[in-house]
Amino acid sequence: MDNKALAAMIDHTNLKPTASREDMEKLCAEAREYGFASVCVNPCHVRTCAALLRGSAVAVCTVVGFPLGQNTVETKVFEAKNAIDNGATEIDYVLNISKLLDGELSYIRREMEMLTELCHSRGAKCKVILETCYLAPIHIEAVCHTAARVGIDFVKTSTGFGPAGARAEDVALMKAECGPAVKVKAAGGIRTRKAALELIAAGADRLGCSAGVQILREE
Repeated sequence: MDNKALAAMIDHTNLKPTASREDMEKLCAEAREYGFASVCVNPCHVRTCAALLRGSAVAVCTVVGFPLGQNTVETKVFEAKNAIDNGATEIDYVLNISKLLDGELSYIRREMEMLTELCHSRGAKCKVILETCYLAPIHIEAVCHTAARVGIDFVKTSTGFGPAGARAEDVALMKAECGPAVKVKAAGGIRTRKAALELIAAGADRLGCSAGVQILREE
């Protein structure tokens, strides 16, 4: 895979709590230069990045309910709406992990439906973050089946803030269980071209990583 094709699959990410305006300027400049799919930033930086990327093909992605997913559904909906109002065109929300582990699939579906409906009504894409390191295959399968029924755009492996990140076996399971209409985003701990290509081979349609430039510069 050449650099142009690989870059177009990467959400160029900076979710550090210490990220500054200067960091956002650097992130957006790199996204323009390399042709990344999006920049993924915390909500407070969305307006800045939207202005910096105006006129480019780079999307502005932000996170909701991040990184634990324990906000109420209503809070997540407000957060997503506010982010879209500020210029975000892609929303990555963390599902309520505790509700999933308790078997409350109706809650998971309601949350997903409300956020997907909001995003789609405003022309934005919606991604759900599973945080697979906490889940058994049965949980991953349940979320993916729900995603297929709801029509969300992506299921995503990880926040990058959990004890483990993207694994090829989880990506393959998600791809198999979601069906062709829902895409898979792998994120968390992707620092080398080898790791990126392994995840793509497993079925990832998008990669979330802060090491995108480093990956593209590898020999």
